Amino acid sequence: MKRKPSTEATAAWIRLMRVPSRVLDCVEHDLKKAGFPPLAWYDALLELSRAPSGELRPVELERQMLIPQYSTSRLIDRLVDEGLAARRECKIDKRGQFVEITEAGRELQKKMWSAYSAAIEKYVGSKLSDADAAKLCGLLDRLGCSCNEVTAAPARDGVLAR
Repeated sequence: MKRKPSTEATAAWIRLMRVPSRVLDCVEHDLKKAGFPPLAWYDALLELSRAPSGELRPVELERQMLIPQYSTSRLIDRLVDEGLAARRECKIDKRGQFVEITEAGRELQKKMWSAYSAAIEKYVGSKLSDADAAKLCGLLDRLGCSCNEVTAAPARDGVLAR
């Protein structure tokens, strides 16, 4: 007979499901209040800016962001329409394409970081000591979420360092 989860494990599960949604809603609200587009735009621009040549195939961007393909396609369309990214044909595979961050995209991503970093501090940093945050990362690591991928300090250009 398989063991059922304890009351404590079930309570932890419920919190794990609720906290991301609630914190992300707050961050989205703060970005909107500051006049910025949704957090997904920042994430896409960040991933493109981190790519060695500032470009990724749409499938690579999708994988990095962990969002469905149809959402990635719409997001890329919006970024291109706003001049924040550009589509470029793959010279080797004429059917393939790359999405490349533009200078305007880099600027927006850097500007958004000011509001985003303030929201991280407001909703997480101000509520946890550094020791608590490290302990939380350790607990999440045990559940398969690697906090080692993101360091606590932003890089010099205003992005989370990985």
